[in-house]
Amino acid sequence: MFKKILIANRGEIACRVVKTAKKMGIKTVAVYSDVDAQALHVRVADEAVRIGEAASTESYLRIDRMLAAIEGTGADAVHPGYGFLSENAEFAIALAKAKVTFIGPGKRALISMGDKITSKQIADKAGVTTIPGYTDVIDGPDHAVSIAKEIGYPVMLKASAGGGGKGMRVVWNDAECRDGFERASNEAKSSFGDDRVFAEKFIEEPRHIEIQIMADTHGNVIYLGERECSIQRRHQKVVEEAPSPFLDADMRRAMGEQAIALAKAVNYVSAGTVEFIVDANKKFYFLEMNTRLQVEHPVTELVTGLDLVELMIRIADGEKLPLRQDDVELNGWAIEARVYAEDPFRNFLPSIGRLVRYRPPRESEHVRVDTGIEEGGEVSMFYDPMIAKLVTYGDTRKQAIEHMGDALDAYCIRGVRHNISFLNALIAHPRFREGNLSTNFIADEYPDGFRAADVPQTEPMVPVAVAAVVHVKRANRAAEISSQTRRFAYTVGEDWVVVANGKHYPVKVIVVADTYEVRHGDAVYQVKSDWQIGDPIVRADINGTPVLVQLDFARAGYKLYHRGAELSALVLTPRAAALSRHMIEKPPPDLGKYLLSPMPGLLVKLSANVGDEIKAGEEVAVVEAMKMQNSLRAVDDVIVANVLAHEGDSLEVDQPIIEFE
Repeated sequence: MFKKILIANRGEIACRVVKTAKKMGIKTVAVYSDVDAQALHVRVADEAVRIGEAASTESYLRIDRMLAAIEGTGADAVHPGYGFLSENAEFAIALAKAKVTFIGPGKRALISMGDKITSKQIADKAGVTTIPGYTDVIDGPDHAVSIAKEIGYPVMLKASAGGGGKGMRVVWNDAECRDGFERASNEAKSSFGDDRVFAEKFIEEPRHIEIQIMADTHGNVIYLGERECSIQRRHQKVVEEAPSPFLDADMRRAMGEQAIALAKAVNYVSAGTVEFIVDANKKFYFLEMNTRLQVEHPVTELVTGLDLVELMIRIADGEKLPLRQDDVELNGWAIEARVYAEDPFRNFLPSIGRLVRYRPPRESEHVRVDTGIEEGGEVSMFYDPMIAKLVTYGDTRKQAIEHMGDALDAYCIRGVRHNISFLNALIAHPRFREGNLSTNFIADEYPDGFRAADVPQTEPMVPVAVAAVVHVKRANRAAEISSQTRRFAYTVGEDWVVVANGKHYPVKVIVVADTYEVRHGDAVYQVKSDWQIGDPIVRADINGTPVLVQLDFARAGYKLYHRGAELSALVLTPRAAALSRHMIEKPPPDLGKYLLSPMPGLLVKLSANVGDEIKAGEEVAVVEAMKMQNSLRAVDDVIVANVLAHEGDSLEVDQPIIEFE
């Protein structure tokens, strides 16, 4: 067995590989860029080596620096994780020359499956069902339009070397096709150094279902069930689950057998995933093969009981698979939610900064948290803004969903914006609970973006009662300290008014032993909680039902978070509450005459000069963030009064770019 594994990656997946390696008694080496010097994956590994500057092109994508780190530490194997060099055939070839084991597939599989055009041609020959399209390189926008007309709109334009949603555009007409080709090829060149684009028929209302395979060096190939990955935004997966609520045993077997046929066609070795598009009639079509460990592999691990990273390591060391296809059992249900540093209320713009508070939910047999960050850590603009993968397990899908709701309530993140309210909305959505999914789910259900009104509506008296109890606990503690230190005793009253999001809730709080009785009108809420002052999580029992509410102190009041909803509350005496009704709030400044950068990023294109008349819908600027190009267009007919930024500028969120008359 290997003595030392270098992990050619960062963040969550690097920590995940370290965990299994330690269990197996194998030493690990982390690599890091300048901005990752204090990162969690650096600290949990046995050794760490600096490989360059913040930009991935100067660090995590540098094969020469990876090889130097391997030589310097004496590592005898490399686990690539996902992303970066994980599917780079040149890296695998370089490792082979250095006589270092690559924990992944061989170069033939990497080369053939890494190119979407070639992989589709191989799939056709292997008898795998493929999507109709043009499996050659498109030569410019006009050629793209010609091909799209022949295939028939809608058409998906895809980067041949693409992945992760980059270099992909769905186009519905000639104009969109020309623009989409430019965007797809530009993103592909920026992300992968390869601007080749091809086209295929876009299947409407599809599901995205993938098959996990595992293959050893002795010719054994098995599939480990499927994962439903249909909940996506901009082609990026958001929520995944295993098994799929759509598949039956016969369809699972058919898809699994096609996945194995494709793997055998390229002599595949190690963990791999064959992705399929499935239509409403349960017809499935090959999409692509990911020649690496998938981000969403934990759901497969939970329902199979297997450690996929350990299997990859053992296979790379020449061992046979420890089980046959008939030995594979799927038990229970697992759901994964990707927790991102992004603002769902501002079109999911990336949020960067330091995590001033970070407390993931407690791990248990029902909850797993795969993360690569900790309190005080920083979300950088240079890399993917994923904070963690939150995974829950239950005997049934319903149980897994309920555990997910509880775990999201317990996930405390401060310092950056995050998508927990959005994840709560997704798992609470009736259509999600029914299992009625498609890759259009988010676009269909939130056509105007995610708004505060889309947050699940819960019983407001839960956070109201918690706010009242917290306030009375603090008031009683203050009274106790006052009587001890100042020798001034006073009694905390029972009558209060909780002003929550502008609405007044008169309550009476009566303390009986360890129970706080909160009365509102005719309703009575028996609240039991061992909450201590300073704890950001309030775990309580309200009328026999366990609840969990996050708590922040905000000036004289509180901010409470429950089931994705945010509630601002003041707890006042009745007299103070009456006075508060007459308070006047200062209106926010009008920023309507400015074009503001919606995200931190690079201004790669600016199509405006002072005095220009711009029509509604015209592109004004392009901002690149996380290697995705975002087109900013005029909402109304406007005239440019002043240009406040220039091409090549690094922009902050809400930084003015243009001022209009």
